[in-house]
Amino acid sequence: MPAVLPAFLGACLLIAASPGPSTVLIIRNSLRSRRAGLWTVLGNESGVFLWGLAAAFGLTTLLQASQLAYDVMRLLGVVVLVGFGVQTLRAARRAGAEGLVAADAGTAVGSPGGSAWRSYRAGLLLNLANPKAGLFAMAFLPQFVPADAPHLATMVALAAVWAVFEVGYYATYVWGVGRLRVWLSRPLVRRRLEQVSGGVLIALGLQLAVSDARL
Repeated sequence: MPAVLPAFLGACLLIAASPGPSTVLIIRNSLRSRRAGLWTVLGNESGVFLWGLAAAFGLTTLLQASQLAYDVMRLLGVVVLVGFGVQTLRAARRAGAEGLVAADAGTAVGSPGGSAWRSYRAGLLLNLANPKAGLFAMAFLPQFVPADAPHLATMVALAAVWAVFEVGYYATYVWGVGRLRVWLSRPLVRRRLEQVSGGVLIALGLQLAVSDARL
């Protein structure tokens, strides 16, 4: 395990640096508050760890073997992504029509008026609703299991390291958004960022809808 750790962490860094729906949601919720951003990160990484556990126990092979199971998960992912995107666009519209305070008082996922659980749930749901995340975990983790190491225990350990590493990585996003809060809190800037975030989430959902490639 220690011998493969540097290469594994390097791969984790490359994965985390690749933009995706989780990155968009984390940044979007961090605009609302640092607390919301951090809880979204924890929810997302709980999903990463759960997919790692599923891969360790061989459960993700069901997604690879069953087209029906994969399609059900894929459609669920589409609903989640498009739903979050629509919520974000509606928040942007409220920000323009009623002002920033009225927008933040709404019910959008991860808003300051919402609970930590709501932000955590958003990150967790977005991650678990993506079947490609499960298939990726199944393909990614076994590459770093040494031949003489116990497969299950090592896979679980790697999944935990992966999740903890990404908590630290994405926490820098939350911190960065917090440092720029004065500028980002300007109503026009905030509205544009909400619009871009919502559009990206919907586009990613539509991309998932039309794609049947499993990896």
